[in-house]
Amino acid sequence: MRVRGTTVLLTGATGGIGHAIARRLAAGGAELVLTGRKVAELERLAGEVGGRALAADLGEPDGLRRLVEEVGAVDVLVANAALPANGALVDLTAEEVRRALAVNLEAPIALAHALLPSMVAARRGHLVFVGSLAGKVASAYSSMYNATKFGLRGFALGLREDLRGTGVGASIVQPGFVRDAGMFADSGAKPPAGMRTVSPEQVAEGVVAAVEGDRAEVNVAPPELRVASVLGGAFPAFSSGLQRRLSNDDVMRRVSAAHREKR
Repeated sequence: MRVRGTTVLLTGATGGIGHAIARRLAAGGAELVLTGRKVAELERLAGEVGGRALAADLGEPDGLRRLVEEVGAVDVLVANAALPANGALVDLTAEEVRRALAVNLEAPIALAHALLPSMVAARRGHLVFVGSLAGKVASAYSSMYNATKFGLRGFALGLREDLRGTGVGASIVQPGFVRDAGMFADSGAKPPAGMRTVSPEQVAEGVVAAVEGDRAEVNVAPPELRVASVLGGAFPAFSSGLQRRLSNDDVMRRVSAAHREKR
């Protein structure tokens, strides 16, 4: 389906990737309902793209419930909101574990469950789940983030099969290392040696490609990282050794330290 003329609910709109997705969808002719926790920033973005702002904390059941009640029927869901959830599991509090699961995995599932009936009735719609290549390959200091992104990928691909023949599609969009937004922009850490990055705008193009091409999976990363993710998913021991040789453990340790206040 074309994004022009659709109503899109975008979660996590106030992050760097969320901004890029919102601008790209608006440029493509979509009407946007934007949600996030930063009210002032959300309202500024809504004013910029001509959208509607609905502030919500997806980590809280009441926030999710109010969002579902207020948003009404939409044609497209772009579930982009996520917490970093970095760090060794023993260093996370029980509340940080709960919030990681709630925001990164439970909220996208709950939103899909709530919004799907009207899409199926109209025989028209699309669900896009913004995951990560961390949903295909595990890394040190990322067990909770890996868990939520592996789960999101499985949910998206399984749901896609459930929806076959209904006129509604489902896609998983998986960025690799993103510059100017996300964990590297927040932490000041550098990607592992030799690993190229992609821009938030490339992720936004991946979202549009997923909707308009009804694609099951869009991996937004340079070719070498896409190949590495396939090999790493199939051969975890190989991936672990390669990541240690590239000093990825040190990178993720620095990222997790910088993200401590965002968990």
